[in-house]
Amino acid sequence: MASSSDKKPPVAKKVKHEMKMFDDVRVDNYYWLRDDSRSDPDMLHYLNQENAYTDYIMSGTKNLEDQIYAEIRGRIKEADISAPLRKGPYYYYERTLEGKEYKQHCRRLVQNAGSVPSVLDVMPTGPEAPPEHVILDENEKAKNHVYYSIGAFKVSPNHKLVAYAEDTKGNEIYTIHVMDAETRSPVGEPLVGVTDYFEWVGDEALVYITMDEILRPYKVWFHKLGTNQSADSCLYHEKDDMFSLDLEASESKKYLFVGSESKTTRSIFYLDISKPENGLMVLTPRSEGIDTSVSHRGNHFFIKRRSDETYNSELLACPLDDVNAITTLIPHRDSVKIQDVILFSDHLVVYEREKGLPRVTFYSLPAIDEPLQSLQGGQAVEFVDPVYSVDPAESQFSSSILRFYYSSLRTPPSTYDYDMNTGVSVLKKIETVLGGFDASNYVTKREWAIAQDGTQVPISIVYRKDLVKLDGSDPMLLYGYGSYEVCVDPSFKSSRLSLLDRGFTFAIAHIRGGGEMGRKWYENGKYLQKKNTFTDFIDCAEYLIEKKYCTKDKLCINGGSAGGLLIGAVLNMRPDLFKAAVTRVPFVDVVTTMLDPTIPLTTAEWEVFHAPFFESTTLNRIMLFTRSGKMSS
Repeated sequence: MASSSDKKPPVAKKVKHEMKMFDDVRVDNYYWLRDDSRSDPDMLHYLNQENAYTDYIMSGTKNLEDQIYAEIRGRIKEADISAPLRKGPYYYYERTLEGKEYKQHCRRLVQNAGSVPSVLDVMPTGPEAPPEHVILDENEKAKNHVYYSIGAFKVSPNHKLVAYAEDTKGNEIYTIHVMDAETRSPVGEPLVGVTDYFEWVGDEALVYITMDEILRPYKVWFHKLGTNQSADSCLYHEKDDMFSLDLEASESKKYLFVGSESKTTRSIFYLDISKPENGLMVLTPRSEGIDTSVSHRGNHFFIKRRSDETYNSELLACPLDDVNAITTLIPHRDSVKIQDVILFSDHLVVYEREKGLPRVTFYSLPAIDEPLQSLQGGQAVEFVDPVYSVDPAESQFSSSILRFYYSSLRTPPSTYDYDMNTGVSVLKKIETVLGGFDASNYVTKREWAIAQDGTQVPISIVYRKDLVKLDGSDPMLLYGYGSYEVCVDPSFKSSRLSLLDRGFTFAIAHIRGGGEMGRKWYENGKYLQKKNTFTDFIDCAEYLIEKKYCTKDKLCINGGSAGGLLIGAVLNMRPDLFKAAVTRVPFVDVVTTMLDPTIPLTTAEWEVFHAPFFESTTLNRIMLFTRSGKMSS
């Protein structure tokens, strides 16, 4: 067989392309590769050359690729169901079938619907149990489409109707269908050209959101079932192209909340579901740099609020009839970040972060007619792994049962029900991993690298204890992201076992620019401090080498999108440090991309790249020009 050196990689031609803006000229010799129509013959020919060269270089690994693919497929249990969730008179769940690509959305009647829900409840499935009803079979819906995805599936409050958002092209532009949950017959005409943000308003109406030409969610609509979409009323139009809209229902199902947010600012409108004719009301007015999200229980709105001073967020409450009468329930803390708040009729649950790890803390609430003051006696849910991931799952407002998702680098995705009255925790579902997987074969741990400025940077690690020797001879894959305040928490992937079972160590560098250590962790990895993201990653790599997890000749790195920018930067800064690198959809053409407001979602990113103290940049000037309609310098 010919060696890889016998064939040279294709070289893209250079075509001078000048871009003039604000008395500045930039030349991009590869701008010709941009083709929004994906049809330019020169561009397609070059990509085909790249793909052919890749196939040639990788031809020697074809058997290994096939083997790994078979391993990954062999770990998947195709016939399975999700953990049933009791809602009203039904258990709701999703089912996957052997040999089928898509899910079925199912429900089954609760035999004793009048009983108080318990973490010990188990949905009966035997011959004496109520029959399963398949509300929607995605496999049937997908038959006539090359692409098929359901973005949201929501049952009406009376459980008689279902609305679901369907995408058949992959462009995330949805069609909302409403149907009878029992007969599956359609109700009214579908809503076309919408997002998958929608909520029920009682049993006979929907509120939904549409997008503009650059795919920015910007209008909120009210739709009465049985009427034409053209007759729908617009509840709000967000005209600032740096702000996008989202929509959610309160846990109590008494209010809808519409958020209008940029990358630094978020305000909230609310709709009283019992009085939809009143339209949207302002709850938290827009104020630059203030970020709010809202929940409801009883006589109060609960507001999570972040500002420059309360950068890790505080939790406030106000009466429904006086949104200015604010009570602080959980004050701001320098070392603990509030990520999410979930309300129950008698409890409040806070998803927090401290020392790089998520935490779940719950509080008992006073009766609705009693004064609501600062919260006391919060209790934390205990977790067993040293590093892990935990996320909210849908729970029922009127119960004391908290449902959450849990996993770690060695623990498959798990669904737990936790009784906040008794402290009893029950595992309701753990993802089955076929192929002889045994979690006890793997070790997970947390290490801390010391950055150049003395900052401690957390690293999450997993390896197979009977294969890894920790003497520097083992190969390692180091992953990083470090952008947008995203928390890359250590979670399980069954496909990763093919790497671990070959003696690799896998590690995640939780570098600045992400959100793992709180808001300041993000702010210290953006704007003029973005370089910290790259040097943190390099420092983590050097620490792992020093601790004999690997050597330079055994260290591979991986990152995607903004993480691809990271990989490109560290390769240029320290090409000696890494043996191999994988960049997935790397975001490396930042200036040209961010100066083009016609690219979908770009305008919403301007605040991420604009530093208020760096006002001479072209990007800052174009942002000011776009927002004000006149030139500002």
